Amino acid sequence: MVKSKMFGGNGVLYPIIGFASCVAFIYLSFGDLWINLEGDTKLSFVARNGSQFIVDGKPFYFNGWNSYWMMDHAVDESSKPRIRAMLQAGAKMGLTVCRTWAFNDGDYNALQIAPGRFNERVFRALDHVIAESRRYGIRLILCLVNNLQAYGGKTQYVKWAWEEGVGLSSSNDSFFYDPSIRRYFKNYVKTVLTRKNSITGVEYRDDPTILAWELINEPRCITDKSGDTLQDWIEEMSAFVKSIDRNHMITVGLEGFYGPKSPKRLTVNPEFWAADVGTDFIRNSKISAVDFASVHIYPDHWTHNPDFEYKLKFVYKWMLSHIEDGDKELKKPVMFTEFGLSTENNDFTPTQRERMYKVIYDVIYKSALRNKAGAGALVWQFLVEGMEDFNDDFGIIPWKRPSTYKLFTEQSCRLARVQGALPSQLGYLRRLCTRS
Repeated sequence: MVKSKMFGGNGVLYPIIGFASCVAFIYLSFGDLWINLEGDTKLSFVARNGSQFIVDGKPFYFNGWNSYWMMDHAVDESSKPRIRAMLQAGAKMGLTVCRTWAFNDGDYNALQIAPGRFNERVFRALDHVIAESRRYGIRLILCLVNNLQAYGGKTQYVKWAWEEGVGLSSSNDSFFYDPSIRRYFKNYVKTVLTRKNSITGVEYRDDPTILAWELINEPRCITDKSGDTLQDWIEEMSAFVKSIDRNHMITVGLEGFYGPKSPKRLTVNPEFWAADVGTDFIRNSKISAVDFASVHIYPDHWTHNPDFEYKLKFVYKWMLSHIEDGDKELKKPVMFTEFGLSTENNDFTPTQRERMYKVIYDVIYKSALRNKAGAGALVWQFLVEGMEDFNDDFGIIPWKRPSTYKLFTEQSCRLARVQGALPSQLGYLRRLCTRS
């Protein structure tokens, strides 16, 4: 069903001559790479070399998406097929990276029921997500906790400590400094990283399907505007992850705001408040155990200016500033791990969203052409049919609107032509890139 919607229902085989032409095109455009259409997809660990990602000795610039809901939906048999449908759809678009949650704390379908207590059924759901991702050649960024309350987050950790009589404060920000809560989180991290996948038999820390660990989604510590509290937490937790897992990269999960001591806080931040939420893009990302910087892009949520042209200019400047930081200040790759335009804006149109996406994709494409630090972007968020109740004001079923779908696939083709396609992409790119 997904295939017919994505490719106009054309299920016929290519004629022999046409197929040969496609193969020749792939060879000329993407280099001497083999096509693996059957069997287990072979993946290597992604690493970094200075301000670039590398895989199999070659630069790695990527196009990808967010589907935070995968583990949750893999728990129940009725919703489990959505994981394969989404990953298959992403692979058919030439996408190579998906960001998703590897946490659910004390909530419905909780992975961590209480500190140190885990639901094996939910862990098997996460096993399934990782195994299916490998099958389709999709690498995962797995986030370990939420700053927000959705799926438990730091609020749940503070509640646990308070209920056990060991919490220092009822403030959500005590997640970052309470010794008991830090122990809770470290225990959680160790359990996840050393988990042996019940399907593949591979420990998570040894699985190249995982591209990186993200410490926390959109951290903020508003009770300490200096940023010292969050900085200390990032330093401790990133070093702890590295002590267990030397194979995978680490990122923080930042939105990208410049802190109170940064000269860019006045010229690049969306508004004055962004320097006062306890984060600092440069300082947080410079930590030695942090391998790459993460940035989000939400101009409509961050600014009060309703003018769409203003928002586009902000996006362009925001991206170029952080890529420059990656190249000159951090000497690390920069990944734009979330971006979106809200359907709740009074003047929203799908065309507006496509214009913003094109600005983002053009910046990444030019970064790839010039071997710069801007390594890729992950749209927030993709869904499949039947998930209306799980949508937010950013969700997209990508094949529903052909012009939007074309943006995603053209970006995959452009990046593949710059760096060469990954082996896992070739079977899909031959269907896409001759049409671009």
